[in-house]
Amino acid sequence: MSEVRHNWTKEEILDIYNKPLMELLYEAATIHRKHHDPNTVQVSTLLSIKTGGCPEDCGYCPQAARYHTDIEGNDLMTVQQVKAQALRAKSSGSSRVCMGAAWRNVKDGPEFDQVLEMVRTINKLDMEVCCTLGMVTENQAQRLAEAGLYAYNHNLDSSEEYYKEVISTRGFEDRLETIDNVRKTNVTVCSGGIIGMGEKEEDRAGMLVALTTLNPQPESVPINALVAVDGTPLEEQEPISIWDMVRMVATTRIVLPETQVRLSAGRTQMTREGQAMCFFAGANSIFAGDKLLTTPNPDVNEDMEMFKQLGLNPQKPFIKKMQPETVEASDSKYQALGEKPKWSRPDHKIERNEEAKQKARALK
Repeated sequence: MSEVRHNWTKEEILDIYNKPLMELLYEAATIHRKHHDPNTVQVSTLLSIKTGGCPEDCGYCPQAARYHTDIEGNDLMTVQQVKAQALRAKSSGSSRVCMGAAWRNVKDGPEFDQVLEMVRTINKLDMEVCCTLGMVTENQAQRLAEAGLYAYNHNLDSSEEYYKEVISTRGFEDRLETIDNVRKTNVTVCSGGIIGMGEKEEDRAGMLVALTTLNPQPESVPINALVAVDGTPLEEQEPISIWDMVRMVATTRIVLPETQVRLSAGRTQMTREGQAMCFFAGANSIFAGDKLLTTPNPDVNEDMEMFKQLGLNPQKPFIKKMQPETVEASDSKYQALGEKPKWSRPDHKIERNEEAKQKARALK
């Protein structure tokens, strides 16, 4: 009988999260071994193909144009630059390249056409390709699928309730609609969130309720620990403890048994022993490379040394799902529609986001 459930309640998930730690670890590790090879970890490389200048007000993000951070913006990378980075990632053990662009949503036009060409190029290198480009329409998702996209990342960030305390420029329902648009294609879904933003344990459970309710559930769930960046509204948040991270990973593994759980941002603050506990608790994916979009990450050689110590092996590409075919632009069934979807703009204000914006203006 499948252990996948879509009707978890917040109370049930909180009960799991707050179990005695050894009991929680044992249960998570047992479920992990039923559904996954415990000695295999999927390795992804995250590449910022367009950095900074984002119009959103996400309280955690140094790429928001309205905040004053030390992030250097750059225009969209060329296909050749992306191919070179993908080859480098492949040679260091990554099976997937995740391309991130600091956009609110995808807009049809030359830049999106260039991203589609990047997807085609990387898929032809026999690597899994993931994109995180903001909100997408069904037609745009179909065009990404045709190009050979393997996964689309669109994080829920937090519970629906706490989301409103972090972001005011887009609605939680837009996240769900984008995931729904991706699900109308053969592209897998990657969706998780961030802990350590000042949320309560109930919000962590609430985010997992939202993820488990999705049917099918995401194939990949990144669990990020907030990296507080100077100039952002969340700059003064204290780092979360490793115990919070271990509990979150273990709980995610129990309620999403078939999903790959990714240790994402915040690994530089974890010891190898802490990361080993996360792998034992059910994490079986990491981001490799010295940077995650804009925040620091352990060096890839350090990660390979850790893998060696722990007896872990990088997962080969296309183990969980077959490699998608690439359709060339000239043969595409789906054409740009020049859509202008009305993604929501909630009208509430978040005090700390407004303060960070005013501070940035004063520094300009």
